Amino acid sequence: MKVKIIRKGILITAIVLILIGLSHNGFNDIKNKAVRICYECIGIG
Repeated sequence: MKVKIIRKGILITAIVLILIGLSHNGFNDIKNKAVRICYECIGIG
């Protein structure tokens, strides 16, 4: 019983944090950094 409550709590917390990140434009920041890193690795950037 305790395990189910803990799992649900972690799931709800994860969803809330993902939504907060999306509302603060976090996805675009991470995507832009990833693109820059990839361009540097292959020697374009």
